[in-house]
Amino acid sequence: MEAIAEKNFTRYTRAVDLKRVDFIVKNLRRHIPDTGKVLDVGCGNGNISIQLGGLGYMVQGVDVSDKAIKKAKETNTFANVRFDVISAEQLVADGKTYNAVICSEVLEHLEKPENLVKTLYSLLADNGILIVTVPNGKGPREVLMTKPMQKMRSGDGVMWKITNGVKKMLGYSGTTVQSDADNLDHIQFFSHADLYHMADNNGFKIIEFGHADWMEDIFPYSFLSKRIHALQRLDCAIADKLPHSMVGGFQTIWVKK
Repeated sequence: MEAIAEKNFTRYTRAVDLKRVDFIVKNLRRHIPDTGKVLDVGCGNGNISIQLGGLGYMVQGVDVSDKAIKKAKETNTFANVRFDVISAEQLVADGKTYNAVICSEVLEHLEKPENLVKTLYSLLADNGILIVTVPNGKGPREVLMTKPMQKMRSGDGVMWKITNGVKKMLGYSGTTVQSDADNLDHIQFFSHADLYHMADNNGFKIIEFGHADWMEDIFPYSFLSKRIHALQRLDCAIADKLPHSMVGGFQTIWVKK
């Protein structure tokens, strides 16, 4: 199987997104067969699923957003990858199980994330792996950007319109390559300890804990980093050396206890 560094099948270009996919690929290769069955829950526009399909895995990507699945299907060229607008709960009802389940940048959007974790436990083979990535709820991106921006948008609207106008002038489109879903608000803000508690409370243990990036998304540094890929790579490398509390996101591997 090809290394992702040799070929990128996704629409991802940012270093932090490619680092996340590298983390996923590395651990799939380590823990499941090359042609193993993979479920990508909350797959969005299908970038992770399509990358894994290009590497030979049998992948099912699911999302509740019609818009996101439409984009995923339009982008997909692999017969071993399929996309469906379906809930994880329905897959359990259908008796499905998978060698690996991916839940990447999903739990922070859910009112009751533990309900999904319980469902994923049922979908995962006993010797499989669950790959969970989330923003660090107490890290620089969530504290300095996500929370203030969401609060501003929910206010009287004046400051949000001004801020949005300035962002557009500076080249920020307001869209994301991750998902075309209508609502991508973060309503959960996980710490390092929160993830360990959630895993333990739902029959899992975390066997690997990695970091995403550091300050790349913080304005005005983001104005430079979005244009200079070397700065993105440096930011990701710095994150690997920092304490959990200081990084922008977490990359984790869970197994059944």
